[in-house]
Amino acid sequence: MKNSALLLFATILFSNGINAQLKAVKYNDGSQVLNGLFAKSLKKSTQNPGILLIPAWLGIDKASKDIAENLAKLGYNVFIADIYGEGNYPANTAEAGKQAGYYKKNYEVYQKRINAALQELVKSGANADNIVAIGYCFGGTGVLEAARGHLNLKGVVSFHGSLARDAARKIEPITSKVLICHGADDPYESKEEITAFQQEMRDSKADWQMIYYANAVHSFTNPEAGNDNSKGAAYNAIAAKRSFEHLQLFLNEVLKK
Repeated sequence: MKNSALLLFATILFSNGINAQLKAVKYNDGSQVLNGLFAKSLKKSTQNPGILLIPAWLGIDKASKDIAENLAKLGYNVFIADIYGEGNYPANTAEAGKQAGYYKKNYEVYQKRINAALQELVKSGANADNIVAIGYCFGGTGVLEAARGHLNLKGVVSFHGSLARDAARKIEPITSKVLICHGADDPYESKEEITAFQQEMRDSKADWQMIYYANAVHSFTNPEAGNDNSKGAAYNAIAAKRSFEHLQLFLNEVLKK
C-alpha cells in the first residue's frame, strides 16, 4: 500500500496533465536577455501570493516546470527564473558546474539576477509583499543568497541546496523566514558546512528550520535523478513527498492567500 501511495503522489505531482499553463516571459538583467516561465494561479485571491522558483544547475528543466504547475494549481503565481540567460545555457553537467560555480563565487551577481526574476514575478501579477522564493540544488543556494541579500521575500525554501558561505563575509540580520529541506545522507554537504550554516542562522537572528530526510541524498526531489544513492544524487519518493508537504505548511504560515 505504501509504495502504491507514493507512486500515486509522484504521478500527481509530476503529471503533464495539470491545467496550469506556463507562459514564456522574456526579460533582462542589464544587457543579458533572460527567458523565464510564468504560471498563473488557478485560484482567485485578493492577496495574489507569489513563488519565485530557482531551478537546479542545468537551468529550467522538467522538474521545475512540473513543480511550478502544481503550485499554480494550489493557488500561487509562480515564476521560474532564468539565471544563465541566452547564449549561456549549459549543454552538460560539466558546463553547468562552471556556470553555477561562477554565481556561487560572485554572489552579488547571483543576487542581482534573482532580483531581476523577482521583479518579473511582480509584473506578472504577484503581490510584491507576499512572495516566497524556493530553489533546488544550485537554486537552493540562490534562495539563501536572496535572503542574505535582503530581497523583499517573506521566506525562502532550499531543497538539497549548498549551504556553504565564505567565512570572511559579514553576517547581517536575515528577515526572511528560512526552511532547509536536506537529505540526511547528502555527501556534498560536510558537517563543517552544516555547522557553520546553522551558526550563521543563529548569528543573523533568522527564523529558521532545517529538516533532514532519512536515506536521502542530493537531488532527492527530482524523479530524473535515478535511484542509486551510491552516486550521491538520487530521487527518493518518500523524501520528495514529505518535503513538498513541509513546503506547503511553510507557505500556509508565511503567505497570505
